[in-house]
Amino acid sequence: MERGFRYGYNSIMSHVDSLVIGIAGGSGSGKTTVAQEILQRVGPERIAFLQHDSYYKDLSGLPPAQKAEVNFDHPNSLETGLLIQHIASLRDGKPVEVPIYDFSTHSRTSQTFTVQPRGVILVEGILIFTEAALRDMFDIKIFVDTDSDIRFIRRLERDLAERGRTTESVIKQYQATVRPMHLEFVEPSKRYADIIIPEGGHNTAALDMVVARIEALLK
Repeated sequence: MERGFRYGYNSIMSHVDSLVIGIAGGSGSGKTTVAQEILQRVGPERIAFLQHDSYYKDLSGLPPAQKAEVNFDHPNSLETGLLIQHIASLRDGKPVEVPIYDFSTHSRTSQTFTVQPRGVILVEGILIFTEAALRDMFDIKIFVDTDSDIRFIRRLERDLAERGRTTESVIKQYQATVRPMHLEFVEPSKRYADIIIPEGGHNTAALDMVVARIEALLK
């Protein structure tokens, strides 16, 4: 639709205990902003929040040269099976221990953080709709759709500020893997979405409708 919000009813709630929501979209699209808006509006005490980025495979055993060659935008770079296990556990009312990933060293730390089961399980990541086993766990699938130039600027700012990267390395990675993998995996996964939100967290009307729908399903 041209009005900036598309909504489909092809997804049916399959789990009585928890509503499982997935938020996908390209890197820098505003997925995290949308997730945070949902958290604040629905209430963080009602939501178990998982980010696919926490499940990157540990590369601490690889030499720096090999780490530099890893394609972090390919589904194989993530331990999606563990994320699926964690969603299933939360859905069954069991807490989970989520890995903490250090992006500056491309390795998992020895620490984890506990996520308790809640009425809503919210999962965010660029590749969460690309694998059927994970995709099938979601009752609602949201795709945040933002222009590529805006996404690149946001990614550049984030990686410089939060992940200890240089401008040159961010540009090189974007050209080598981010853009090609977006076109191969992320953009095609949009067809699985029930809801498409252009411009992410800045689309107030779409967020109002999403939150209203979540509240209705919770009731």
